Amino acid sequence: MDTSKGSADNSAAEQAESEGPPSPAAPADRAVPTAPADRERSGWRRWAMDTRPLRRPAYRRLWSSTIVTAVGSQLTAVAVPKQIYDITGSSAWVGYASFAGLLPLVVFALWGGAIADSVDRRKLLLVTNTGIAVTSLLFWIQAVTGLASVAVLMVLLALQQAFFGLNSPARVASIARLVPKEELAAANALGSTVMQTGLVAGPLLAGALIPVVGLAELYLIDALALCATVWAVYKLPALPPLTAAAAAAGRAGLKAIVEGFRYISLHQVLLLSFLADIIAMVFGMPRALFPQLASQTYAPYGEGLALGLLFAAIPIGAVLGGLVSGTFSGARRHGLMVIVAVVAWGVAVTGFGLSSNLWVAVAFLAVAGVADMVSMVFRGAILLSAVTDELRGRMQGVFTVVVAGGPRLADVLHGTAGSALGARTAVAGGGLLVVVSTLVLAITMPALRRYSVSA
Repeated sequence: MDTSKGSADNSAAEQAESEGPPSPAAPADRAVPTAPADRERSGWRRWAMDTRPLRRPAYRRLWSSTIVTAVGSQLTAVAVPKQIYDITGSSAWVGYASFAGLLPLVVFALWGGAIADSVDRRKLLLVTNTGIAVTSLLFWIQAVTGLASVAVLMVLLALQQAFFGLNSPARVASIARLVPKEELAAANALGSTVMQTGLVAGPLLAGALIPVVGLAELYLIDALALCATVWAVYKLPALPPLTAAAAAAGRAGLKAIVEGFRYISLHQVLLLSFLADIIAMVFGMPRALFPQLASQTYAPYGEGLALGLLFAAIPIGAVLGGLVSGTFSGARRHGLMVIVAVVAWGVAVTGFGLSSNLWVAVAFLAVAGVADMVSMVFRGAILLSAVTDELRGRMQGVFTVVVAGGPRLADVLHGTAGSALGARTAVAGGGLLVVVSTLVLAITMPALRRYSVSA
């Protein structure tokens, strides 16, 4: 990445971006010019969210569209299980539906990562975002026609997750072509904050809208919101492969996927960053035990209130962490920040498991959410900065699989342990496992803790 260009080049680049997609024949690398030297951040600006990436028109468009879809996607995420439960009266079928979406997500995220490295990522985003919007529209049609078919819902959910698997690697990998390397952590903090805000606001909005407009209209609102994303992607600059080899025929096949896994195995810092997230999520994500804790440990506070607070606490903490991300997004020792964040997550989860007071428990979960935000920011920055552009899509595909699969494995592990040992023991034990495992990883495998982004 060339960071030596002055403000004249930066202005020209921003003007080109603001005029819409350039010709596919436009040059290649990302060479996002460094912005003119910033004034020293002082006062509250030192800890507030770093918004420098928003000065870049292309990134700003992509981020702005995410604000709308982060909430809209959660409307569908609430509507699908609600509709399945209304049809079947069974929570088991709700669980089966969740797993119905896992396999296509895994398969198409890995394949989508390979595709993202071999085609114009802007075009791939246009196709996949349109596909997700059409799927939401099909959800709406089956709801308003009163089809009441669990099989149709599961097929549509699988289709939606397939499109998401194709979309996610290209979307995240594109960020490194829209902002300079030194702003990657800040860009990840901005994006993660929006997504976490959607996890809080979306379900609350869905709960308020269902009695007013009905469940079917949630799907329609999501489909309309996705139109904003399609338009924002259309206005992005072209993002073709940077080398002829990357665009070679057959690049997106099984060989390319295997090549991605081989790359991870040969680059220890990437492998360790994935492993740190797996440790945090598999051992330390206690959401499967929230219903049991709400009905037993925190029942005196009101089961409904307790359940809502438990599910909302981690996203709320993540949002708060994002709002003060200026305190950490400028750190250059990205690997050490991941380790510290995962250990903090484990400590907070342990405290949650030991808490019999609901408000103390929620506070611990909120702290865990802040730690999760820090971990997400720097794991994402490592992936974007430590990998060459022709492999970023595949790395993001693997990242999507890890992020999606870890919590589902945690649901099985914690549910089983909670039934055998009790919910609080299972949660506290899982948190301690996170702390011990992460410290052992940091001591015995120093590559991650030593990883630092260049100045």
